[in-house]
Amino acid sequence: MGQQVAGLCEFDEFKYQSKKMRRRGTRAGSISIWCANEAIRRAQLDWPQLDKTRVGVFLGITEHGNVETENEIFELHQNQLDWKLWSPHHNPRTVANNPAGEVTLNLGIVGPHYTLGAACAGGNVGLIAGAQQLLLGEVDVALAGGVSESPQTFGIYAAFAAQGALAQHEDPTQASRPMCRTRDGIAISEGGAVYVLERLEDALKRGAPILAEITGWAVNSDATDFVNPNPERQVQCMHQALRRARLTPADVDIVNMHATGTGAGDVAEAKAVRAAFVESERTYVNFTKGHIGHTMGAAGALELAGNIPALTDHQVHPGVGVRELDPECAIPNLVLHQPKKLADVRTILNNSFGMLGINSAVIVQKYQGEAP
Repeated sequence: MGQQVAGLCEFDEFKYQSKKMRRRGTRAGSISIWCANEAIRRAQLDWPQLDKTRVGVFLGITEHGNVETENEIFELHQNQLDWKLWSPHHNPRTVANNPAGEVTLNLGIVGPHYTLGAACAGGNVGLIAGAQQLLLGEVDVALAGGVSESPQTFGIYAAFAAQGALAQHEDPTQASRPMCRTRDGIAISEGGAVYVLERLEDALKRGAPILAEITGWAVNSDATDFVNPNPERQVQCMHQALRRARLTPADVDIVNMHATGTGAGDVAEAKAVRAAFVESERTYVNFTKGHIGHTMGAAGALELAGNIPALTDHQVHPGVGVRELDPECAIPNLVLHQPKKLADVRTILNNSFGMLGINSAVIVQKYQGEAP
């Protein structure tokens, strides 16, 4: 296949993890551990005093285990298929709960942990699972979000290339071009985003620095195709999230689109966003993958992190990489090229969709009052 574009994380893998544990673990686990520790630090949790039985870890992923399996099969073929070279660490590295499980090992968490397979909706689904567990009373603190190690695996590149959905450009910074007329696919990236979620009364009681409130969410299914999205179901998902939050489309200041850079995907979502917000003239729309590529299972949580600062600085970050907007992707108030300054930003709706027709939307709002 030759050289391909890859968005890679730059971070100190050993800041929160020993070299021995990193060798036994995975890249996705290492990213998750770093993000979880940073989230705890920034949330100002008194970690040593926290009851670890009341903490849970809920991380969304697109796929897991591919990296280790591919590497070990390669080694076998380089060594006359000597099965004794197969790593004794293969099973714990490749089980589906691995990234969340590695976080519990690192932090001594003895509450529940789930890694949620939700394709590229994984980051949003991780947040939703964390919020649900808090409402059910199963945990008091949820470490929730999403993670991806996708650029480390050959298979995902080959598969997207076979689909005609792998971004190509002589300038790697221009490979990810969602909504652009010349877009040609996905620029694959790794990444992670983990949030500390708490019930509002608990956060207020300890004086937590509150970034936002999760006030609405929805997950639904297209039930129509393996890869081609269904705009009607995406509209239903966004409206269901709005109903849960007791909001109307006109209450939303920013919609962050999933916008991957594929031909059919961007057109379908643009159609859905136009339909969902047809009655709102004040809602602005952006997308994030032009900045960072597609971080797969991390995308929903990571792109939300890129939009949350708007709740304080009132800046709508722009979609980038668009040389010429595809007319089929035109949306009222689509922010391109330069940030848009608003008088206020109180509500953000974050879209994240995936293969097999899984759709998700998460709504966050600026915290503005006291606990009920």
